[in-house]
Amino acid sequence: MATPERELADRLITAEQDERRRLALFLHDGPVQSLAGIALMLDAALHAIQDERLEDAQRVLGSALQLHRDTIRSLRDLSFNLEPVVLRDQGFGPAVQALAENIGIAERLQIDVDVEAGERLSEKAQVALYQILREALDQAVRRGPPTKIGIRIEQRDDGGFDAVVEDDGSGERRRASVEAIEERALPLHGVVTVEPRPDDGGTVLRVTLPAYTVRR
Repeated sequence: MATPERELADRLITAEQDERRRLALFLHDGPVQSLAGIALMLDAALHAIQDERLEDAQRVLGSALQLHRDTIRSLRDLSFNLEPVVLRDQGFGPAVQALAENIGIAERLQIDVDVEAGERLSEKAQVALYQILREALDQAVRRGPPTKIGIRIEQRDDGGFDAVVEDDGSGERRRASVEAIEERALPLHGVVTVEPRPDDGGTVLRVTLPAYTVRR
């Protein structure tokens, strides 16, 4: 019979493989295709210059420059989402606060953050939980739109942790969206539950993490 530690190791390997596949698909379908398009546009601009069609060349170069900027932005977003610099340099709390502020400003909504307990998590657990919270916030925004979201992390008496994301959005949470969070919680043996908030039609998403997967 496999031990909890062995099961955790197997789940980590599976999650890492799945994440590599998602990353490879994103790079192939996104930035790689964009760079190939930029190369074709530069080739067209070069031919236009050789034929002294300077206005055509200028127009193509302008489009190539915009596509280049968009590609850089997508790669920068990818790098931040994989592991934001603030998480590495300043800790879990500032990273989640920065994430909440960025989404709050972009979506014009209030996001309350209480994640001080998360500083007691292991480094790997912090990275995994950050990704879970990012996914939960993205889903809340897409499903709602909400006007207010609350994020909190609580340590239980048994040493485990609960991560809770509440929102007042009225849209229905689809099963596929819950499965996406369950997949990210799988390496930590996390259990994901979703309950409605009867007062405003919103939802409460809770990720329960056992003590043996999050200790330092």
